[in-house]
Amino acid sequence: MAMMLIADDNPQLLDILKSAARREGFDTVLAQDGRQVLEAFRQAAPQVLLLDVMMPEMDGFQVCREIRRESDVPIIMITARGEDFEKIMGLDIGADDYIVKPFSPGEVMARVRAVLRRVEKETEGSGKVLQAADLRINLEDYSVLAGGRPVRLTKREVDVLWTLVQGRNRAYTREMLLDLLWGYDYYGDPRTVDSHIKRLRAKLDAVPHPSWEIRTIRNVGYKFEVLP
Repeated sequence: MAMMLIADDNPQLLDILKSAARREGFDTVLAQDGRQVLEAFRQAAPQVLLLDVMMPEMDGFQVCREIRRESDVPIIMITARGEDFEKIMGLDIGADDYIVKPFSPGEVMARVRAVLRRVEKETEGSGKVLQAADLRINLEDYSVLAGGRPVRLTKREVDVLWTLVQGRNRAYTREMLLDLLWGYDYYGDPRTVDSHIKRLRAKLDAVPHPSWEIRTIRNVGYKFEVLP
């Protein structure tokens, strides 16, 4: 039976969501603050996470960042506030969906089903392999093939490339890449990203790749594009 981790500092809401999840056939584990979420996540290995934004100890954004450093588990963030910047921030740091209180338990479960269907479709048969045009990245052994030819990259360079390719045609700011790959508590210079991109491009450019490129978006950051 699939496991759902539900995190909220409101005990009544936890009980409501727990009952709704069990009617959907999920086992459940509950948490009421950010540190409990991380402990429960690592112990229970849930298939989906309902994550409240406003929690003691660590807020939902911090928890989401931490989890994204080690897992792609589907995360649906829950908040009592509906400001656009919060939704954008949640999605940018790796949440799969966002729902605003008040809501019906049925709506939450419908969102869960939709996210799980999408994730299942995206990952079906793919495992740890990502393909874009003639570029192939395998996270099982951190190998990269461009046009069928191997490209030797460091682990960090593979992580950067995977992130850009996975979000193809989406522009990532330097700050977003720092958060995703170095962690929210990294206090280094954002130009660290530029240095890694420069080295990554130099290695990739050793192999012809007319069907794709890593573009610099002026005053924004970088994105991976498959060319027509």
